[in-house]
Amino acid sequence: MGELQFLPVSVNITQKKLLLVGGGEVALHKASILSRFTDRVAVVAPEFHAGFAALPFERVQKAYEPDDLTGADMVYICTGHEALNREIKDECARRGVPASVCDNPSRCDFISPAVYKDGNVTIAVSSNGQNVRQAIAIRNQIQQLVEQEVIKIR
Repeated sequence: MGELQFLPVSVNITQKKLLLVGGGEVALHKASILSRFTDRVAVVAPEFHAGFAALPFERVQKAYEPDDLTGADMVYICTGHEALNREIKDECARRGVPASVCDNPSRCDFISPAVYKDGNVTIAVSSNGQNVRQAIAIRNQIQQLVEQEVIKIR
């Protein structure tokens, strides 16, 4: 298949419905990032990590069903169960809904970069899904430079 190639873009999510399937620690991490950009996320899971209570999202406590995808513009799949993740991704593909399978870049239509956000400025660092720790380290260095005012963004 060769090396994965992801195009860095910013997606307009104004009035878009995002769906996150999963309620564990990985899903909470993804939800925490999303909460910096929108409050229009529905989260479907049989159980939720306690941290979800602090987020502004609709929580639907139940097992995933294909009808949960109805009306979704983007889907984050973070169930922790590979077979279920594959099933959800395949259904997203049938419906033409872009999906990101957490921890499996080869199954993703899009990936989320490491992000630093300050007001209207968003700085994203991506490793093409190959080295998340490296992207986070670079993002953290950028954050330090901004906070030390070596780089001015305002």
